[in-house]
Amino acid sequence: MKFPGRRKSKHYFPQSDKARLAFDQVGPGQNAGFVMGLCQLLVDIEANVTEELLNRYQIKKGESLVLSDNVVEELYNELKKKNLIEGEYAGGAVGNTLHNYCILSDCQSILLGSITETIRVGDYAFKYICNTHSSVNLDYLRPCPGPMGRALCLVTPDFDRTFVISRGIMDDFESEDVPVDLLAKSSALLITSFLMRDPSRPIYKAVLRAVEVAKTNNVPVVLGLGTAGVIGQNPSFYLDFIKNYVNVVAGNKSEYQALLGMDDSLLSLEKLLDYTDMALLTVGARGLYIGSHCDQSLLRTTKDQLHSKSIAEYNLYEYSRAQRKSDCQTPTKIYTHINPYMGGPMVIKNTNGAGDAALAAVLHDMAANNFHKQKFPNSPKHVSSFLTYSSIHQISKYANRASYEVLLQNSPRLLGGLPDKEDSLEESYWAK
Repeated sequence: MKFPGRRKSKHYFPQSDKARLAFDQVGPGQNAGFVMGLCQLLVDIEANVTEELLNRYQIKKGESLVLSDNVVEELYNELKKKNLIEGEYAGGAVGNTLHNYCILSDCQSILLGSITETIRVGDYAFKYICNTHSSVNLDYLRPCPGPMGRALCLVTPDFDRTFVISRGIMDDFESEDVPVDLLAKSSALLITSFLMRDPSRPIYKAVLRAVEVAKTNNVPVVLGLGTAGVIGQNPSFYLDFIKNYVNVVAGNKSEYQALLGMDDSLLSLEKLLDYTDMALLTVGARGLYIGSHCDQSLLRTTKDQLHSKSIAEYNLYEYSRAQRKSDCQTPTKIYTHINPYMGGPMVIKNTNGAGDAALAAVLHDMAANNFHKQKFPNSPKHVSSFLTYSSIHQISKYANRASYEVLLQNSPRLLGGLPDKEDSLEESYWAK
């Protein structure tokens, strides 16, 4: 397991333990920090379009719509004929995130979903496998007759993204296909709201089984909110689902608005923490927020400048690490905010996948914490039960940097590793 950021060994090895294990040895019952994700496997087809084209096909700008295979095929042929297609990539929010996780962590992830039973050189399934990191374990995919799902990512001149989905076999993963024993040992389970769009589909039942197994085995469940259109169809359902099963929520401002009906980003984050343990909120050109719970006795005061918005001095305890609310005797809500790395790229070709990269960084930090706890349960890093290895402030910098790398390119997935994070003042808290 590659640990997030450049840190000296004293920051995560218990110095007083003379009998500690070598770092590359994993004892019985320990795992290498893998995470698992359930995904609607898709091929992302990116194209630059005009709003006139969206209106002609009656596609609502900025949303994610499921259309018939015939309509998507007609649209695809028009885009190809007019030479508007920028590229075709392996996609799906969970697939993107797990691919990025493997690049960041040098560890394995396990992808669940449906893939074409017969794969031929050059077809969509072939391209999906070729463009997925080799450490993403595909052994538990369900082979099905039929075509892969397709997602047309239509980018208008204002860089807004609209998704048009052709289902194919993407929803054909069955509940009995969930590898229960492996899931019980994983560091996290990643799902998205897209999986629950249609209760009549097999993958919906698979999600319900997976989150029940995760809850029983104390495996953190991480939910990506998908799009505002999906959340807005039934916000009360998603709030109940989050309250019952989800530990970490990730989404952008419009998705939070659809879920909570609130416009203020910081207050939305505060409200969502009534339902979950940790939350990531991206606000585009204004960077991102992270909020979580932490026990009052474990709070660490920031040494950076204090900031006030709708919550006074909201970043006062940003050097603290995230915890489940149920693990806190006196839970306190903590927040941090970061502006885009380096002010953001000079030219943003496409924002597709930026949020997935940020979430991959969060998953990496969570898995690193779980892995280290298994190897060194007596370390000062584990005086209490934490969700993350680093403080939410450090995680925000890591997520911000990963997101920046995707914004620099024209691909929804990371193409290589990242430079180390900068060391910071807060590490002195955890070196003791």
